Order: sequence, then C-alpha cells, then structure tokens
Amino acid sequence: MSQDASGSASAEKGLEGAASGVASFEDERPSLLRRVQHFFHQNPTMIPAIIFVVAIAVFGAVTSGRFFAPLNLSLILTQVTIIALLGTAQTLVIVTAGIDLSVGAIMVLSSIVMGKLAVDYGVPAPIALLAGMLCGLLCGAANGLLVTRLRLPPFIVTLGTWSIFGALVTLVSNAATIRKADIQANAPLLLQMGDRISLGAGPSGSAAGGPFLMYGSILMLGVAVVIWYMLSRTAFGRHVYAIGDDPNAARLAGIRVNRTLVMVYTLAGLLCGIAAWVLIGRVGAVSPLGNQTANLDAITAVVIGGTSLFGGRGSIVGTLFGALIVGVFDSGLSLTGVDPLWRQLTTGALIIIAVSIDQWIRRISS
Repeated sequence: MSQDASGSASAEKGLEGAASGVASFEDERPSLLRRVQHFFHQNPTMIPAIIFVVAIAVFGAVTSGRFFAPLNLSLILTQVTIIALLGTAQTLVIVTAGIDLSVGAIMVLSSIVMGKLAVDYGVPAPIALLAGMLCGLLCGAANGLLVTRLRLPPFIVTLGTWSIFGALVTLVSNAATIRKADIQANAPLLLQMGDRISLGAGPSGSAAGGPFLMYGSILMLGVAVVIWYMLSRTAFGRHVYAIGDDPNAARLAGIRVNRTLVMVYTLAGLLCGIAAWVLIGRVGAVSPLGNQTANLDAITAVVIGGTSLFGGRGSIVGTLFGALIVGVFDSGLSLTGVDPLWRQLTTGALIIIAVSIDQWIRRISS
C-alpha cells in the first residue's frame, strides 16, 4: 500500500508539473514586435495613415506653417485628383494579384476621343463624353479578355496594350493638341471638372488666391466611395479578394474567376475614362502628351497605400492616403526649396519601404 501511495503521489506531482508547463505555455504572450505585426496585418491602412500624419507634421514645422496655408492644401488635393482616380482603378487590378501598366494610356486615349468627337466632328458634348468613357471601358475589357483567354501574365498583356493605346493616341489625335478656346466654344461640358468652388477669400480679400475645391476632386471622392463599397460590402468585392489570395481555391469555391477578372479590368478601364474627363478640365486642353507619369504615379500611390503587389490585401482608403502622401511630399519639398530630384529619390525610397513592410506583415500568415 505504501508503494502504491508513493506511486500515486509521484504521478500526481508529474501531472501537476505537466499542467503547470502547459499553463505557462498558454500564458506566454507574443512579443511587442509580434503584436505590432498583428495590428498592421489586421489594419493595413494604418501604415499610410501614420506616414501621412508624420509627413504633414514635419513639413508643417519645416516650412513654418506655410504648408498649412488653405490655398496650398487646395492645390495638393487638386494635384492628386487624377492620381487618386487612376490609383483606384489600379487598386482593383492589383488586389487580384495583377497589374495594369496601361491605365495612363487609356486615360489619354479616352480624352482624345472626347475632344475629337466634340470639337472636330461636332458631336454633342454629352455623347462625346459617354463615347470617351466607353472607349476606356472597351480598352479595359480588352485587357481582361487577353489576360483570361490567352492566360498571359497581366504585366506582359498590359505592357503590350500600353504601347498599342499609346500609338492610337498619336494616330487619332494626329499629334495635335485641342486648345481650351476651341473646347470652350464647342463643348464647355468637357471642361466642367476643372471648375472650382471657392471656399474662402484670398490674402487680398477676393476669391482669387483663396482656398477652393475642384469639381473633379468631388467626383474622385464620389468614385472612391462607390468602389470602396463594392470591394468591402458586396459579393463582387469578396470574390476579388479571394482571387487575389488564391485563384485556384477561389475557383474550387465556385467563384467564376475569369468572369470576375474581366469585370475588374473593364471597371478599371471605365475609371480611366472618368479620369479622362477630369484630365481635360484639370489641364484645360486635350493633349496627346498629357500626364506622361500618371501610370507610375498611380502605382506608387497604390503601393505606398498598403495594397500588396502579391494580391489579396489592400483598400481604396489606403490608396487615397498613398496619393495624398505623394502630393504632400511634392508640395513640402517644393516649399522647402529642395531640388525636384529629391522628390524622385524620396518617392523611390517610400516604394521600397512600403513593399518591405508588406513583406514583413505577410510573414505573419506563413
């Protein structure tokens, strides 16, 4: 009996030790770095938001408050409007683990179609406007069909269509710019997105030189809200993210992957057509050479905004922050008198940092 009692006592001690070991293992908390990683994985928009707040605080201090002048803030929003629109289109594509290198060319081609029809051929401005947007939609649909039917990488397809659309811009426009006076005389509707709403008086007491809001910026915000709702509140949005995560798993789950991808590229093309309308109003002309860096700026805004180039993660809100960050650095460096080349250097560094952070956050799921 004594041996049995001692044996049971030792067994109980062993079980208590094992239980305490399990308890200590379960009570172990992740490190601070791991918790930060978890936080940013669950809230990817917080990274561009933090960068944005830090950037405006730094530039506000360095420029002695000139950065926060109402007119300067209005100019920043105006400058990033087109980038944000194209970035919204690019976000849709990149979330599916693709990329569209042709968004800038589609925008310019759509603007050429609008201007040529309305000014040179006398087509009523509303019809010319819709025709330009239809042109963008068809270009996007062509990208989607080439990606899905030929099963080619989106990078290769859109690199090719970027060249094709660029050639069409020159052919359709005859390399000629349509002037603002001609547009104003024949189709003032095409310039409407460049009109401004005065938000206050300038230094001289008049509206001139005061803060303003461009109609194109209002349209951009409206488009962003609609696309945000589609991605975050509809089945279509869930399908888009699922395809970006794993297209094979999405296909097995019953998602029509090819159809959804064609819809994504088509919608992106339509957004480029809308951006074309804003471009005409912003520039005040229809030029085949307009916004040469628009495509790169849009991708920059998307990447800095926290959308993963590997697909499955990203948001429209993050892209808006990314576009604003580009505008903030442009304005802040200009106000400080820094050489424009530093803007390119800074933007390049931000892209590398953003992709590195994305890679670090993605490791949490591996």
